[in-house]
Amino acid sequence: MTVFLGLDIGTTSTIGILVDTAGRVLALASRPVRLYAQKPGWAEEDPDEWWRNCCAIVPDLLAQSGISAAGIAGIGVAGMLPATVLLDKAGKPVRRSIQQSDGRAEAEVADMRRDIDEVAFLRDAGCGVNQQLVGGKIRWLARHEPDALARAATLFGSYDYINFRLTGERAVEQNWALEAGVVNVATGRIDPEQAARTGIPPHLLPRLVGSSEMLGQVTAKAARETGLAEGTPVVGGAADMIASALGAGVVRGGDVLLKFGGAVDILTATTVLNPDRRLFLDYHLIPGLWMPNGCMSTGGSVLNWFVETFAGGVTPLDGSRHAALDAMAAGRPAGAMGLTFLPYLLGEKTPLHDPAARGALVGLTLSHDLGHIWRAVLESYAYAIRHHIETFRAAGHETRRFLVSDGGTKSSVWMGIVADVLGEPLERLGGHPGSCLGAAWTAAVGLGAAGWDGIAAFTSRDTVFAPDPAHRAVYDRGYAAFRDLYLRLKDAPA
Repeated sequence: MTVFLGLDIGTTSTIGILVDTAGRVLALASRPVRLYAQKPGWAEEDPDEWWRNCCAIVPDLLAQSGISAAGIAGIGVAGMLPATVLLDKAGKPVRRSIQQSDGRAEAEVADMRRDIDEVAFLRDAGCGVNQQLVGGKIRWLARHEPDALARAATLFGSYDYINFRLTGERAVEQNWALEAGVVNVATGRIDPEQAARTGIPPHLLPRLVGSSEMLGQVTAKAARETGLAEGTPVVGGAADMIASALGAGVVRGGDVLLKFGGAVDILTATTVLNPDRRLFLDYHLIPGLWMPNGCMSTGGSVLNWFVETFAGGVTPLDGSRHAALDAMAAGRPAGAMGLTFLPYLLGEKTPLHDPAARGALVGLTLSHDLGHIWRAVLESYAYAIRHHIETFRAAGHETRRFLVSDGGTKSSVWMGIVADVLGEPLERLGGHPGSCLGAAWTAAVGLGAAGWDGIAAFTSRDTVFAPDPAHRAVYDRGYAAFRDLYLRLKDAPA
């Protein structure tokens, strides 16, 4: 039995998994992560908390599975991207990470748009000028925290940091670099001049590493802290949504994954490089494929915020206030009796690229209750997904088969709403633990123990959510109201 460890450095939790190459999950464990939002639009996390979580998760996995540390053949790490992590020369973070959903750099993004020829940049970098580019956050630091930036020696992302703690190697994985805006898509290499145009000092960028490329080995220090065996191989790793899409079986044109985590991701696979400024572009883990995608700034993070802020008095159902709210929403009509919610509590990424966007709830009357409001929140994400699908199709990408994964899919109410709004059936994946599976399998492939198609053994389709034609008209009107509300409020004073 050949065993691989996958770690996922997610926005709301750190998750670890042990799998073997026969398609079995041997153990699964997680720890929560704190998101710091000290000012409107800010989103930060503590990289050392990610590491502490990994150090707690590994012994848990070994105890669950009965596998010895020496029995782990390799490690892959996935994570949200492109988080901004800065280390000093000694390898210590100079500040908390600035998360990919952080919207503080509105002015700096505007500066980039003035400074950069976006048509040429889109051609060279594969992406438009938007808040996803790490250069905007670096420009913000240069303006507001110059001392922190001056202490920095290395810039990379969430899973790159865990790789560094595991191996001592400073390297950046290819999809972090691509989404950060520092890779030239024609050469596949980091372009220092391109990085500098966005605002990133090129000396901060370490070497580039492929997802399944051998990066290094677990050091003696990391072995003591985690319980892993010294010398265990570690590969470059993967962006969380790309790893999740691989595990879901998104490998053909027309396949779409809707990933309901702390943020909502929408991804498809293609052999054609067709950059579009409204969307993000990533490498698929399978060489030769691209993965255009969209990512909202929020998802489960807003649902969790809502529960913590407004649902403290709700009696849990099956131990969950989320489930109790779902039960209320299921008893309310489609369209939430005219309520429209904008879920832009951290600005919005694709396809709006508006870090100044804000949340709103419009249409409240004394006839509405908590169930109507919760339903409006769930419907808002369905409307935003529909906006993405229309954008994909306008950009020339097929979208025919819809798979759904990650924690939000436990809500059958939410999945039913999304199916109704899209007018498409959704296939919920069974046995898919998320991005950690793709991370582990990337290590298995990179170390020659498996092929890419072997990951299909882990998942099945456990439920199909069929759209209800009776809801089509109300959701068409609701979608139009959702799109119109953003446009009407877009330039309203804060």
